[in-house]
Amino acid sequence: MPLAHAIVTSPSLSAEASRGTSPPRLMLFLHGILGSGANWRTFAKQVVTAQPDWGAVLVDLRLHGDSREIVAPPHTISAAAGDVQELVAMLEASSSSRVRGVLGHSFGGKIALELARQREGDLDQLFVIDSTPSARPSGRGSESTQHIVDLLADLPTDFADRKAFTAWVEERGVSRPTAMWLAMNVRPVLNTTRFAFRIDVAGIRAMLHDYFQVDLWDVLERPAGEGMRSHLIVGGRSDIVDASDRERAKRCPHTTLDVIEEADHWVHVDAPDALRTLVLGYLAAG
Repeated sequence: MPLAHAIVTSPSLSAEASRGTSPPRLMLFLHGILGSGANWRTFAKQVVTAQPDWGAVLVDLRLHGDSREIVAPPHTISAAAGDVQELVAMLEASSSSRVRGVLGHSFGGKIALELARQREGDLDQLFVIDSTPSARPSGRGSESTQHIVDLLADLPTDFADRKAFTAWVEERGVSRPTAMWLAMNVRPVLNTTRFAFRIDVAGIRAMLHDYFQVDLWDVLERPAGEGMRSHLIVGGRSDIVDASDRERAKRCPHTTLDVIEEADHWVHVDAPDALRTLVLGYLAAG
């Protein structure tokens, strides 16, 4: 079963959509851990509105969003990228559009790198947003994410409602905005009045473990072919991509490095205008 996804195109194509018109190129948007494709909907819509020859594919990665039922192990970066490969094949078989780009944030950034490896140069644009290709066995820079995943492993089986879930998480030191974001994964339990957190936490833990173990610098340092342009965009207030990573990125062929100083890890939330300007500039430059 292919990954759940939504396709966003420019409003200028809407009138032609009924006649089967589709943008020639598609950009995949890959979210971070515990997120979903919908996290990038507003940003993606702005990008395709400015660049109508691109369409956006908002992907729910395995064990996330409406792809929660895609649970076959192993839960690894490679397997998650393989899921996306299967989605790409389906998209390209059913339309004239071709997947020519991928943008991944955080956990999704590493999947984007692995996808670029698996596609062997069959991409034009690769955007990695505040995600390092380095292995980080210690989880440096992602301590709060690890804390949340550990916390979710101890969740009660169910709750009276979403408010009860939010309160439980907040009582354990999670900020209210993060608790409310997590509550988007709380769904009704069939044939009851109760609610449960509908994510396979053990599977998420396995994926996060692999994310910290895998090193993907070779994708940037020894790219397959010369056609793909890679862009590492970093939040200046985030410590995910450290100084040594930034210096290493500068030496990679066909790779740009940009630091958005006012942004923390959630670059598209903290500085959407600056990020959009960068992405659109690189797309326009080809």
